[in-house]
Amino acid sequence: MTSSAGGRDRGAVKAEIDVAEAKKAFFLMVGFIALIWVLQIFNWVSHNRLDYDYGILPRNIERLPEIFSAPFLHFSWDHIEGNSGPLFVFGLLAAYRGVKKFLGVTLIVAVTSGLAVWLFQGGNELTVGASGLIFGYFGYVLSRGVFDRNLIDVLTALVMALSYAYILTVAIPGTPGVSWIGHLGGLIGGIASGWIFRTRRTVPGTAQAKIPRDSGGTVAVPTTPDNPRADLYKELGDLGL
Repeated sequence: MTSSAGGRDRGAVKAEIDVAEAKKAFFLMVGFIALIWVLQIFNWVSHNRLDYDYGILPRNIERLPEIFSAPFLHFSWDHIEGNSGPLFVFGLLAAYRGVKKFLGVTLIVAVTSGLAVWLFQGGNELTVGASGLIFGYFGYVLSRGVFDRNLIDVLTALVMALSYAYILTVAIPGTPGVSWIGHLGGLIGGIASGWIFRTRRTVPGTAQAKIPRDSGGTVAVPTTPDNPRADLYKELGDLGL
């Protein structure tokens, strides 16, 4: 098999893997959106009982576990409608490079966003909503593109952010009824996740070439690709010299 044919085969395999991951990401986010809407129906029927029982209350130690339930709940139909679109888009962008990484990102963002609200939210305000996750996914996609040097990810994140510019406007401190602290905590968690789950690049190592020595044996000489004699050493090694 020629090297060009091998390259095409590897490219085809990678494309198949990317398509498979994209399908997983799509159905995962469809399920995610379906779940929060089903919960909202139960919430509406119970007159927002779920919000009051499973929302975050600042500095209430008994309500600390609710940092994991609050992102799935919403106060109203308008609230969930406003979050569903950007949640699906940014969630899909975050998940299509790997569902396992996406689950890790979701956990990190839920913790950073929830803790930010629990620690710093003023008064005794109840907080629920997926907007912390939205900002976290946005931060993850953007920072992943920067850390992995993937211009497509960076541009996609910025374009989608501009498409949902109204989401960014409510992140400004002082917007009534909006937990900008939760948004900021989610964004920080997303950026941290981009670093934690970045693609590790292998540092070019040293090759081993064999050259003769006086005792009749061989000695391994480390070479690097930019060594002017690297090709010579490789040919000698291939010849068994």
